[in-house]
Amino acid sequence: MATNENTDQAGELFDESDAENAETGTNDLKGSNTEKDPDDWTTGDEPMTGAQQSYLKTLSDEAKVEFDETLTKAEASKKIDELQHKTGRGL
Repeated sequence: MATNENTDQAGELFDESDAENAETGTNDLKGSNTEKDPDDWTTGDEPMTGAQQSYLKTLSDEAKVEFDETLTKAEASKKIDELQHKTGRGL
């Protein structure tokens, strides 16, 4: 039996209908998992991804804060959000 589940950049499972809704702009926010809390990620305790590390290094440099290369996926996601607000980037 075919499944509609895939994984996002953080390795989290999501349903293809979420991706389709995001592309068409018809996302029903009830029950949507497109904005999942990093604390709820099943892989949140794994090391951050290469993309997270690269972007976080850029943001850290721009914000003139120390870059911590030991963060987990979930911690890196939260730090990225924090530094985006601090620098005004990605908002």
